[in-house]
Amino acid sequence: MTLIQALRWRGMIQDIMPGTEELFEKEQVSGYIGFDPTSDSLHIGSLVPILLLVHLQKAGHKPYALVGGATGMVGDPSGKSEERNLLSEEILAHNIAGVQKQLSHFLNFDSTQPNAAEMVNNYDWFKDFNFLSFIREVGKHITVNYMMAKDSVKKRIEGDTGMSFTEFTYQLIQGYDFYWLYKNKNCKVQMGGSDQWGNITTGTELIRRKIGGDAFAFTCPLIKKADGGKFGKTEKGNIWLDASKTSPYQFYQFWLNASDEDANSWIKIFTLLEPSAIDALIAEHAIAPQQRILQKALAAELTKFVHSEADLKFAIEATEILFGNATTEVLQSLNESQLLQVMEGVPQVTIPLAALKEGYDLINLLADTAIFPSKGEARKMWQGGGISINKEKISTETTHVNSGHLLQGKYMLIQKGKKQYYLVIAES
Repeated sequence: MTLIQALRWRGMIQDIMPGTEELFEKEQVSGYIGFDPTSDSLHIGSLVPILLLVHLQKAGHKPYALVGGATGMVGDPSGKSEERNLLSEEILAHNIAGVQKQLSHFLNFDSTQPNAAEMVNNYDWFKDFNFLSFIREVGKHITVNYMMAKDSVKKRIEGDTGMSFTEFTYQLIQGYDFYWLYKNKNCKVQMGGSDQWGNITTGTELIRRKIGGDAFAFTCPLIKKADGGKFGKTEKGNIWLDASKTSPYQFYQFWLNASDEDANSWIKIFTLLEPSAIDALIAEHAIAPQQRILQKALAAELTKFVHSEADLKFAIEATEILFGNATTEVLQSLNESQLLQVMEGVPQVTIPLAALKEGYDLINLLADTAIFPSKGEARKMWQGGGISINKEKISTETTHVNSGHLLQGKYMLIQKGKKQYYLVIAES
């Protein structure tokens, strides 16, 4: 399959300008995508544009990743109902450094390669561009009628909040980015999410009107969940690519919890697996959906792609602790940071560390911490073999717990029945 055919098969193309597919088949093409530096980390909403650049490079073409140091100071109205807060130069510089580091993880920037990826920052060509020069060189080529016809502009103007002149000019700034890259880097294609189509076509129009050039574009669909929920959002917010913001274990769990319908489409969009391998997984999953074959493959591929093989191994082991048959030894092998990652979301209770020195009566502990509403219920579950500590079933011979039961000298995982966990924290 050609690049465009492969992207269509994966469901990664929504709009495409005539001639774009033929261009990719005719020559090595330079294409770019812009990344918004509103944070020092990208989140999983950025994975589709990242993967578009990865597919572009794997097909022998040259990817450009544009970090919007200038446009980050303005704000893109596309898909937004309100004007966003403008960021200071210091915050933008910090965010750009973080985004650049992350993109280097996915693309090959080795300058000895003919299609090495390149990073560009539009602040470099806008910082000395004064207002009068901008309206002469850019503004006179695009009419207000043309700009007003864009959906992103019409929706905001017709809404209650309106649109500032700052945001109204955004499409001209993004259009100039494409013009600059076309003229200085021979970059002929811009890609992005479908909400960017209006801004992207402004760039192709500016290139045509200023220098009579032919530029091309295509967009990918915005990812939505089958149940109508917002993709990439949880109760705790975004799923980030930075391990310090979203742990590899949490990242793995997000994909593992995908619905069958979502996993069926996401396995094509978010992995680099070959079509034959994907088709085989889909067929295997259909036979035994309860085994969640697609979700496990999706979670494994994405965790390796964004983090590492070691992080995937830990995520699988951590998942087994709460949802599988992990042993006490696996739990004891975790360091404190890993243990707290796994236990995020598990109810926590505290006890005084001193109470463990001489032994804490188990039934009293279970009632004192409200793990059970009464000693009677705790005793009944204990006598029935329904209590485990640190993944080890407790027999009626064990009547007290002590500091020897603590993990990392501080924690104890108590399991009540099959699925209810509580993290006991011993505080000094």
